[in-house]
Amino acid sequence: MPSATILGGIAGPDLDRTERDFFRAADPWGFILFGRNIDTPERLRRLTAALREAVGRDAPVLIDQEGGRVQRMRAPHWTDWPAPLDQAERGERAVWLHHHLLALELRAVGIDADCAPVLDIARPETHAFLRNRCLGTDAATVTRLGQAAADAMLAAGVLPVVKHMPGHGRAQVDSHHSLPVVEATLAELESTDFAPFRALADLPMAMTAHIRFTAIDDAPATASHTVIGLIRRSIGFDGLLMSDDIGMQALSGSPAERALASIDAGCDLVLSCNETLPQMESIVAAAGPMGTDALRRADAALALRCIPADQDIAALRAELAALGGLLA
Repeated sequence: MPSATILGGIAGPDLDRTERDFFRAADPWGFILFGRNIDTPERLRRLTAALREAVGRDAPVLIDQEGGRVQRMRAPHWTDWPAPLDQAERGERAVWLHHHLLALELRAVGIDADCAPVLDIARPETHAFLRNRCLGTDAATVTRLGQAAADAMLAAGVLPVVKHMPGHGRAQVDSHHSLPVVEATLAELESTDFAPFRALADLPMAMTAHIRFTAIDDAPATASHTVIGLIRRSIGFDGLLMSDDIGMQALSGSPAERALASIDAGCDLVLSCNETLPQMESIVAAAGPMGTDALRRADAALALRCIPADQDIAALRAELAALGGLLA
């Protein structure tokens, strides 16, 4: 049974023997890649194949490929995409084309899940680390464009991972460095921040927010049994729920303590992006094997992976370019 983890502490563009042996023993549910793992398309295909070979199954390989500042695969081998908020200004078709073409590039090198789209609502006070990664400044727009983005990725054979549930748009600090605290009332959150996630609750995968809602709990959402319960019941999300990266400093404690807190709160999976092999060993031990509900949700998500239909990619790129949605 896979461990309740997605691991990304791979040092470079090739999987070395020590890493291979560790992953074989740890058996994470999936993997996540970063810029340090990206070289040429051929080398990247070898890496994704080697990761799956290490665990002996068609494990999902994830990446953060949104556009703008957050994209691990770049020119000259792949497209440099505009930021999602900029693309959103060009309309729903541009958003669909952006995410579909992006996902086809991922699928071609063996990556079959993308940590996108962001369903947070951009506000004037939203911290710069997040603001232009959003798809709009109101719940209705984010919902509509988020659905277009997710549909586009699924049609390309790539699973979308919506983030950051139940809403990160009010954050005024960067959760990579400290814990954002939101003092909005529950009624305000229900009617705005939570709304896109509730509307798209049937999507297969989501990532939590490292953010504290004072109206709900003292703990960050990722480590809050109350917030995860709200995600499951009030928002209605019964898909596969992973933590955001537990290496971010919004969380406290050792890597193992952060992993255990996430699982105890109700996350299905712990996401570890940059930890060392000894740290990952402690995370795997703390997270334990996937539970029955987590396995059910994981199987439902993986069943949506498909081989994309043949299409005229040049024509789709030309259409997006005509909308102003490709960088020069």
